[in-house]
Amino acid sequence: MSSLRRTDLLTLSNLRNDGRKPNEIRRTQIQIGMLNQNSSSNASTGVSGSALIQMGLTVALCTILGPTDCTRRSDENNEKAFLNVSLRISPFAPSTGDRRVYNNPQNDKRLMEQRHMIQKAFEAAVLLHLYPRAKIDVNIIILADDGGRLCAAINACTLAFIDAGIPMKDMVCSCSAGLGGANGDICMVDLNRMERLNIGGGGGGLDTAPYLPCAILPQRDTVVLAQCESRLPISTFENVLNAAIRGCHAMYEVMQAAVRERAGTLLASHEGNAHVLLSSAALSHDVHEKRGKTSEREDEMMEL
Repeated sequence: MSSLRRTDLLTLSNLRNDGRKPNEIRRTQIQIGMLNQNSSSNASTGVSGSALIQMGLTVALCTILGPTDCTRRSDENNEKAFLNVSLRISPFAPSTGDRRVYNNPQNDKRLMEQRHMIQKAFEAAVLLHLYPRAKIDVNIIILADDGGRLCAAINACTLAFIDAGIPMKDMVCSCSAGLGGANGDICMVDLNRMERLNIGGGGGGLDTAPYLPCAILPQRDTVVLAQCESRLPISTFENVLNAAIRGCHAMYEVMQAAVRERAGTLLASHEGNAHVLLSSAALSHDVHEKRGKTSEREDEMMEL
């Protein structure tokens, strides 16, 4: 009796390689304000807002600094603030595990293009006219890349802007979509790296794969970013775009829940009802420190 492999079972169940349905996004974990928990760390790091998002195995960290004065006179604008976006990839980020491949953000055309798209997307959402002749620095670091790093970077930027208290028209939520399946006729949402490599059905590579990252303003139903490098019929393109928009709305629900949880925590701490959880290492360090101070006092009393 021949045993079935896991991939065969998933195929028979009409599931993807990670067990998801075609219209299901990856598991998302969000941390807001981890780099500015207290005033001392905020002063040392100079961060106005920060956010860490994990979409599946893709992890993106975003920090916001500003609004501040422009260091260069050429960046000043009397009507609105200048949005300076920096996108970098850590050496250990690629899922292939090859650390010899390093993407220089100054020379890599793909990173430069994605940085430009992030800048244009948030220029349409952030109320920059409230900060004339100012500059807002947006620093994005991809800590792990398993596909969808552009979408993860955009979602992390949105949460970091909210944590920094910079007003926006609406949250910018991003998700990707593409065609997959045996015949390449199934719309899949939030593709990972393996699906991106095997997408297209006919053995197409990254250049020919129908892959579409999308970013929207969910409450306004406005698309601020949609990029597709493949040639598709209008009907197929509309189906892929609608699938990406549905994924963006699903991501909006997750991000909105994280923002409400963060706001509830800040409100509880402001009212004095917050609960502080210390790790065992911190508790043991405090106990040893108190014992050391007690022994020093006892020695001083014995000397007297």
